[in-house]
Amino acid sequence: MAEAKKTTKKVVKATEVKAPEQLKKDLLAKQADLLESRKSHASRELVNPKILRTTRKEIARLHTAIRANALSELKESK
Repeated sequence: MAEAKKTTKKVVKATEVKAPEQLKKDLLAKQADLLESRKSHASRELVNPKILRTTRKEIARLHTAIRANALSELKESK
């Protein structure tokens, strides 16, 4: 009989805090990666289309981190 494969999700928490400048550099790099992946996908060269989804999610996480830094700086200045 075939064995059932158990899958478990890993929860990875951020352990390092990045500076806003580094977050913005990472954001620009991810956006460039997404653009390149979209071009590859359109020309049928992209092997794994799930990369598009994961890159979009990483971009959203970076936007969230940048916004959280901005809000914390505003809160500290008051």
